[in-house]
Amino acid sequence: MSETFPVPTTTTSPAVANDLPRVLGASQATAIVVGTIIGSGIFLVPREMMQDVGSSALVYLAWVVGGLLSLFGAMTYAELGAMMPYAGGEYVYLRGAYGDTTAFLYMWTWFAVAKPASIAAVTSGLARTLGVFPSFHWLTASVPGLPLYWSQIFAIAVTWFMTGLNYLGIKKAGDFQLVFTVLKAILILIVAALCFASVSGSWSNFNTSVHPALSGLNGFMAALIATLWAYDGWNDLTMVAGEVRRPERSLPFALIGGLFIVGALFMATNAAIQYILPAAQIAASDRPAVSALSIVAGPRGAGFVAAAMALSIFVTLNGTVMSGARIPFAAARDRLFFRQFAHIHPRFQSPSTSLIVQGLLSTILLLFLSQFQQHFELAVFAEWLFYMLTATTVFYYRRQRPDMPRPYRLWGYPVLPAIFVISAAAVLISSYGSNLEGSLIGTALILAGLPVFWFVRRQYGASVPTEQSHIS
Repeated sequence: MSETFPVPTTTTSPAVANDLPRVLGASQATAIVVGTIIGSGIFLVPREMMQDVGSSALVYLAWVVGGLLSLFGAMTYAELGAMMPYAGGEYVYLRGAYGDTTAFLYMWTWFAVAKPASIAAVTSGLARTLGVFPSFHWLTASVPGLPLYWSQIFAIAVTWFMTGLNYLGIKKAGDFQLVFTVLKAILILIVAALCFASVSGSWSNFNTSVHPALSGLNGFMAALIATLWAYDGWNDLTMVAGEVRRPERSLPFALIGGLFIVGALFMATNAAIQYILPAAQIAASDRPAVSALSIVAGPRGAGFVAAAMALSIFVTLNGTVMSGARIPFAAARDRLFFRQFAHIHPRFQSPSTSLIVQGLLSTILLLFLSQFQQHFELAVFAEWLFYMLTATTVFYYRRQRPDMPRPYRLWGYPVLPAIFVISAAAVLISSYGSNLEGSLIGTALILAGLPVFWFVRRQYGASVPTEQSHIS
C-alpha cells in the first residue's frame, strides 16, 4: 500500500534495469550469515557480560536467550525473504507493508549512516587488531604532513580492496566469503581446542563469580544486549536475496542454519575462555580470548588469537560491503532513489555505482575518525528501530496478503515474531534511555531523509511496484 503523490507529467520513466544474476548457492548464502555475524565481538564481549551479571550461569543464560531471540528474528525474515526474494531485503518488506515513505527512510538511514559507519567500524577495528603485531606498529604513527594516522590510510585501503572485490561480481565475493568463513570457523575451533587441552584450565572456574557492576534484571539486560550485538548481522543475507539461487529453499536454510552454527561457535569459545580464566580475570581483561591463549601458549597464543580476530573482521567486512550496496540499488530500481544507483556493470553484473558511493561515504567517515564513534552509536539506534518495524510486517502479510506464495512458513507464528518485536522494542527503549542525546540525533538523521524523498519524487514521479521492477 503505497502513498499517492502527484506525478509530474513531464517526467520520463527510466528504463527498468535487468536483474542482478542469481549466482549464490546455499553454502555461500550460509557463509554470508555466519561470516558477517562473527566479527570481533565473541573475543571481546565476555568481559562486558561477566561485569554485568557476575557469574558463568547468567553469562550462558544471556548467550542462550540472545541466540534464541536472534533465531526468532531470522525465522521471521526467512518467511519474508522466501516470499519476496528481491534485492534490498528489509526495504522490500517495509515498502510492501507500510509504503514508500517508510521504505525510503529505511534505505536513507542505511545508505547515509548505518552501512558506511559499519564499514568504517570494521576496517578501523581491523587496523587496531593488527596493531598488536610488531610488524604493524607503524599503523599507530601519524602520516607526515597530514592530520591523519596510518591506521586511517590502511582502513581506507582495505575498504576499497573489498569494494573492488564486490565490484568484480558477487560470485567472486561469495566464493571469498565461503572459503574464509570456513577458515574462520576452523581457527575459532582451534582456539577452543587449545584451551580445553591445556593443563592450565579447570572446570572449577565455571563456579567462580565476581561482584557485578549492575544487579538483577538491569545487569542481565545489559549482558543480553551485548549478546545481541555479537549476533548482529544475520539480516544482511536478505539484502542480497535477489542473487541467491532457489531462494525459496536457500534463504530459510542459510538464515536458520547459520544462526545455529554461530550459536555453537559462540558457546564453545565462551566455554573455552571460562575453562582457562576465573570470573574475576574475565571481568578484568580487555581481551579475554587473548588473555586465555596467553596462558595456554604464551605470546604465540596471543598472536594466534589476534590473527583469528583479524581474519574474522576481514570476512565480516566482505558481507557488510556486499549487503549495503543492494539497498540503494533496490530503491533506485523502484524510482525511489537516484536512478544512477540502479546501474548494473555490463561486464561484472554488480551494482557498481552503489558500491562506489558506499565506499566514498565510508572513506569520508574514516578521514574524520574523531567523529566516527558518534556516527556508529547513531547507527545502533536505527538498526533496532527497523528490525522491530520489519518483523511486524509478517503480521501484515499474513492478514492482508494471505494469497501470497509462502515457500517457508514461520513455525510458532504469531508467538515467536511477537517475542522478537517486543524484545527489539525493549532494546530500542534501552538504547534511547542510555544515550538520549545520540538517539535524538539519530532520529533527526532518519527524518532528514524526508526532503531527499520529496526531491526524488518530484524528479522521477510515481514509484514502480517491486514486482514490476523485477521484470527484465
